[in-house]
Amino acid sequence: MQEGFDGQKQRSALTAAEQALRALGAGDADKARQRAAKAADLDQIGAYDGFLSALEPLAASLDDDGSIDDDAWDGLSAALGMGPLAGLIDELRG
Repeated sequence: MQEGFDGQKQRSALTAAEQALRALGAGDADKARQRAAKAADLDQIGAYDGFLSALEPLAASLDDDGSIDDDAWDGLSAALGMGPLAGLIDELRG
């Protein structure tokens, strides 16, 4: 484990990532971006390094027409891979 690693801070990063995904599901692109940036900021192990850039096409789609298509969800899922957020993505995409 990394010296100075704070498990609570890493858990907070996961919580922020979950909140970002839930914001997408609720149609709130701005909140999704804010929470994704927070997840990356709190992340200590690189788990969310590309999260904001992976989430951005979905947020942009919400801004454009208020919806997210299956291909966009697939792209986010592929970018994040298997992990604690995979089940939430499946849940949110309906």
